[in-house]
Amino acid sequence: MIRALIVCFVGLGSPLVAQRIHLSPVDQAEKDPTLSIFRTQLLTDIIARDTEAVVAASCNQIYLSHGGNGGHDEFRHNLTLPEKSLSEEYRSQADALREAYWKNLQKTLQQPGYFADSAEFWMPFHWQIDLPDEIDIFEAYFVNGRHVALRQSADSKATILEQISHEVVTIAKFDENAPYQHVTIGDSRRGYMHRDYLWPIVGYRASLTKTANGDWQLCSFVAGD
Repeated sequence: MIRALIVCFVGLGSPLVAQRIHLSPVDQAEKDPTLSIFRTQLLTDIIARDTEAVVAASCNQIYLSHGGNGGHDEFRHNLTLPEKSLSEEYRSQADALREAYWKNLQKTLQQPGYFADSAEFWMPFHWQIDLPDEIDIFEAYFVNGRHVALRQSADSKATILEQISHEVVTIAKFDENAPYQHVTIGDSRRGYMHRDYLWPIVGYRASLTKTANGDWQLCSFVAGD
């Protein structure tokens, strides 16, 4: 990841300097109008759930996981997710799993992004954050919103301790079933935030690449370290 962040240091008297990492959302896509046109069309095809159009807009060897083969066949499989490809215990969830994949793809491509170079564009924008070594990347989450309430307890009516905007927090154990997650902000204070505003640093990200002919393609859609 490229280092492009604002770090606020606090607690200078302590042996370990606490830090709060912020990154304001800036979408660089407008620097290249051809990219904006491509992304708009791709999102239109995703919203329409047009599998073949989305596959056609991707690289032949699109990168989809850290262990799979990638490519059009795997991408098409992920988008259609045939029930017979799942173990028996998950077949009843095929529709929900398929829809979740489409929604994650749509949500990722709708995020502000940045150019790694003139021919490579990444989303979401916070993927460019270079975390300090003391933060466990699998516990790091980005607060993807403005003035998100950090509450005293896991309740929508609980006292607001602070409002957080576009900042890295950590969660020791994310509870998939809990609307509010117990988070720690960079100055070591703790509270609860709604999961809808928390994006795992190792969550989904996507890259668009410009070919020598000037055409853009979706070349990666992957989650994990």
